[in-house]
Amino acid sequence: MKRQIRKILVANRGEIAVRIMRTIREMGKISVAVYSDVDIKMPFARYADEAYPLAGKEARETYLDIGKIIWNARKAGADAIHPGYGFLSENSEFAREVERAGLVFIGPKADTIKVMGDKTEARETVSSQGVPVVPGISKPVDTFHEAKEVANKVGYPILIKAAAGGGGKGMRLVHEEKELEASLRGAQSEALSSFADKRVFIEKYIINPRHIEFQVLADNYGKTVHLFERECSIQRRHQKVVEETPSAALTAELREEMGKAAVSAAKSCGYQNAGTVEFILGEDGKYYFLEMNTRLQVEHPITELTTGFDIVREQINIAEGRNLDLSQERMTRRGHSIECRIYAEDVVNNFLPDTGKLELIREPVGNNVRVDSGVETGNEISVYYDPMIAKLSVWDSTRDLAIQKMLRALDDYVITGVKTTIPFCRYVLQSDDFRKGKYSTSFVEKNWNKSDETGVSNLSTRELEGALIAASFRLRSDAMVNRNGHVPVLKTSEWLKGRFES
Repeated sequence: MKRQIRKILVANRGEIAVRIMRTIREMGKISVAVYSDVDIKMPFARYADEAYPLAGKEARETYLDIGKIIWNARKAGADAIHPGYGFLSENSEFAREVERAGLVFIGPKADTIKVMGDKTEARETVSSQGVPVVPGISKPVDTFHEAKEVANKVGYPILIKAAAGGGGKGMRLVHEEKELEASLRGAQSEALSSFADKRVFIEKYIINPRHIEFQVLADNYGKTVHLFERECSIQRRHQKVVEETPSAALTAELREEMGKAAVSAAKSCGYQNAGTVEFILGEDGKYYFLEMNTRLQVEHPITELTTGFDIVREQINIAEGRNLDLSQERMTRRGHSIECRIYAEDVVNNFLPDTGKLELIREPVGNNVRVDSGVETGNEISVYYDPMIAKLSVWDSTRDLAIQKMLRALDDYVITGVKTTIPFCRYVLQSDDFRKGKYSTSFVEKNWNKSDETGVSNLSTRELEGALIAASFRLRSDAMVNRNGHVPVLKTSEWLKGRFES
């Protein structure tokens, strides 16, 4: 059934809220923001056509409060709610309550979210359609005795995973039996605190895997297509930091096979709207279903840059009941795209989140350079929410050119006031393993040597700000005139390194 959507409440914050609202505006629709006490001065609250306060600071009393979100949607006269990613985006009860309120949920049906949100049920559902799953057991384990029995059957190393989870929460890698009992208790405790569900299950751990995911779109009439893959193997704490498309690991034949498996996985649960089917790819070339994210992915911009699709626009069109005017056979993409997530984290201190005031931001620009950001100079990175500052994405005709463009963009990106992942992202793109396309999810453990980290993040804010002011003017007295009488342009990061290492 077709339904015209006029006004959309975005039940999220930060960069993803701004990104969704841009498409809403381009489609001639009205955007509505909701904001916590902490976010009253954030750009997304101003960018929206209308904005309503959510009293409180903590996520549980603001962006996770289903009643408040729906009440504000009704107050605003919204027709639909877009959940973005994180928060309530994969909460089946939220999707159900949105529909009960007579609003359109821009995403899959509540029952679909529930099936794919339960990792054990998802395994059984997709495997029934012939999609390969990681060796293990879908039935949750509760006691050490049960876990020991399964682990011995599967064979070490194993992964203990939260049945209701994702994002690395409630996950433990176990190499041998003596680690099992403590790991089981730790995984159950974290699963309970993160998802209010302590159930965990056990899978065989695939050594040195690559993390490959396929973007899918499915309308309400049975048509499902994929928009090719993204490689997401550069991770810390099982969370992605650098992504690229295409993946250097896939042959044309393997890509076609995995794409068909992704479509089958989506169809197995009657999927509608945009989603992502995630696989792990072993060193032996065998792939296995990992999970399905029933929402818009953080890394969707690189798919948009290579295919030309606006995935949020497609989400809204599907929610309005429109047919997918797409054919898998005619689906094409061009060039290569890379995304770096810019987090407020101390990369030399185990990537611990950092907080503080963003004293100065200078974003990179240029052809096919995209910055999805939800902050500006003067904003605070608080303890209340995820420490992501922005997503930096680039496109070029080849992988090598895209790497060089990203390195230039990272050099041009200046953020003061908090430590960021920019130096780490630069390190990744300069590494031999990444340049050769031969890396896995164990990249950080194998390659990241904290003593190798150099650059501007270790400078004090006061020193850095003063240096940046000077650098922005390109003082002639600090430069060497070349033989043509020109002052060479020096990368800010190189200039700062020279100044502060001398």
